[in-house]
Amino acid sequence: MEVDYKAIGQRIKIARIKKGVTQETVADLIDITPAHMSNVETGKTKVSLPTLIAIANALSVSVDTLLCDNVISSKIVFEKEAKDIFSDCDEYEVRFLVDLMKSAKIAFRKDKDIRNQFQK
Repeated sequence: MEVDYKAIGQRIKIARIKKGVTQETVADLIDITPAHMSNVETGKTKVSLPTLIAIANALSVSVDTLLCDNVISSKIVFEKEAKDIFSDCDEYEVRFLVDLMKSAKIAFRKDKDIRNQFQK
């Protein structure tokens, strides 16, 4: 299995923006250069495990959250993302999104070829 550093970088960027901090702030907190932080976020460099842990700690997220596209059993991370999506919805929006997900689930399960791509 190949590590998708671009996806990791994208998740880092999303977590950083949600926290409302700049690349420079995170870089200062974990003692790396802003240029290195930028390269991590764009996937231009392979982030080391110590740096990944430091970034996760600085952004108050789990390493699992940053790695979820690369972890085989990432269901819990995606369940948390779904919970976050619903957190600011009113009742109508929740009902609409649940109905949409039910329809998508039915359509997804009908297409076994798509489903089998994720079960390799």
